[in-house]
Amino acid sequence: MGLHLICGGAGFVGVNLARRLLADGESVLAVDDLSRGRRELLAEFDSNPNFAFNRVDCASADAVLATIKDAGEPVGHLWHMAANSDIPAGVADPCIDLERTFLTTFGVLQAMRHARIPELHFASSSAIYGDFGEVEIHEDIGPLEPISNYGAMKLASEAQIRAAIEAYLPRADVFRFPNVIGVPATHGVIWDFVRKLKATPERLDVLGDGSQQKAYLHVDDLIEAMLHISRLEGRYKVFNIGPVDAGVTVRAIAETVRDRVAPAAVIAYGEGNRGWVGDVPRFRYSVSKLTATGWTPKLGSEGALRKAIAEIALQEIGA
Repeated sequence: MGLHLICGGAGFVGVNLARRLLADGESVLAVDDLSRGRRELLAEFDSNPNFAFNRVDCASADAVLATIKDAGEPVGHLWHMAANSDIPAGVADPCIDLERTFLTTFGVLQAMRHARIPELHFASSSAIYGDFGEVEIHEDIGPLEPISNYGAMKLASEAQIRAAIEAYLPRADVFRFPNVIGVPATHGVIWDFVRKLKATPERLDVLGDGSQQKAYLHVDDLIEAMLHISRLEGRYKVFNIGPVDAGVTVRAIAETVRDRVAPAAVIAYGEGNRGWVGDVPRFRYSVSKLTATGWTPKLGSEGALRKAIAEIALQEIGA
């Protein structure tokens, strides 16, 4: 199987992926530039002889290649999780997503080409689709018109990977993530609400009117889905990953977090159905292509939210 190299390994998904691979007896090398990831999230693995960490800018093909050459064993799988996770920040400054979301993909692919690494597993996003309103989004829908810089750079990354498959890359999986929740939380709507209520327990300010409705997947189900897809046959595979339901509203999330963290708080909603520029207020996400292969999530959106709210409340306020 070879070493598993996780780019963006100190981020939310990367940490959970490393934990699962190590539990399965695999060897893991996590790399991260720590611009968004946090080294302390990986501390639990430091005593494991099958784990190592290097601080690396994945946008630098030379730096990634040097890390691969110094790994001590051949890299069999490269999991590319490195990206900007702050979508509003990318709207304010497009260079953030160019550098952290697209150029990391370009750098990783160049390093893979020179090192002849056989498999890429790429974290893409539902943001590549844009706003289809009430139309159910499946993998073959089009045209793809992302409305955030993050989505645009993820789509550009997918295009670059597809071109690499044609030219030199033996195999790639593209995972189109939904909203993924759980711990260790470093961003996201639940984390944001919990921290707001910790600071001002009497009031919770919500961006938008609360009618935004999206699908949410717990990170445990996400990891299972990625590993499942990685074992399927095929040179180039693209899958939506998510729950099988239509999701929940921001209003429901706000009320559930309020009830858990500060029951007396007043919720103050904003105006309009978009929380920020580039926010898709509602979408229906089809995962029928994935479920047809035998995978189903253990939790739906509501169950995932309740589990994640309890986990994040414990992480942030210890209760």
